Amino acid sequence: MGNLYFASDFHLGIPNAQESLIRERKLVAWLESIAPNADELFLVGDVFDFWFEYKYVVPKGYTRLFGCLAKLADSGIKLHFFKGNHDMWMFGYFEQEFGAIIHSDEYIFERDGKKFFIHHGDGLGKGDENYKMLKKIFRSDLCQRTFAFLHPSIGIGIANYFSSKSRLAQMQFENEEIDIEKEWLVQYCKEVLQTNHYDYMIFGHRHLALDVPMGNTSRYINLGDWFKFYTYAEFNGTDVALLKYNP
Repeated sequence: MGNLYFASDFHLGIPNAQESLIRERKLVAWLESIAPNADELFLVGDVFDFWFEYKYVVPKGYTRLFGCLAKLADSGIKLHFFKGNHDMWMFGYFEQEFGAIIHSDEYIFERDGKKFFIHHGDGLGKGDENYKMLKKIFRSDLCQRTFAFLHPSIGIGIANYFSSKSRLAQMQFENEEIDIEKEWLVQYCKEVLQTNHYDYMIFGHRHLALDVPMGNTSRYINLGDWFKFYTYAEFNGTDVALLKYNP
């Protein structure tokens, strides 16, 4: 069997079409570089800064990425998409086009004697109750059906407006000088590991490239992003490595 690859937080679509296209080309180049060794690919959320699938319409663009993903799927590589907080409205397009597996929450599996816990990373742990309530609303059938009634030009236009005002679109990143012990996903991992063992707990969302030992046998890995880090994780059947893509 081949390797497993994990990456997240490309946020395609921002800050503008030109810069998004540069990032998309790098993403495609990376995907093509790992294809010969890949068995499964995990895109762990926020691939797009906004995504909503209408019944007969999807956001335009991303043709290079979609063409590459189709080629990967046709070659036998299994694709996994995780719903992020920016692209949670996936309703079947990726399953139909690429045979992808869509994960709304955590995905737990074992490979080569190692146990994995994968999640985008949003809404976990204590606190942030306002976002957790908002997430429930956004994922509700009522909210999704209401948004679907908007003409795509209006709905996607509204979403793109708010995307342009986000901290990422303004290039405002997380501070790299963080206190690991206070990092809330680290705290969440510690709580989970009290009752369940996982060799690797892999997340996106935080835009921090981190590989943190959790005791003697577990590790918390955050995949960083493709704005400043261009990082991804690779499992080669023995261990997971957090790597940087240098085209």
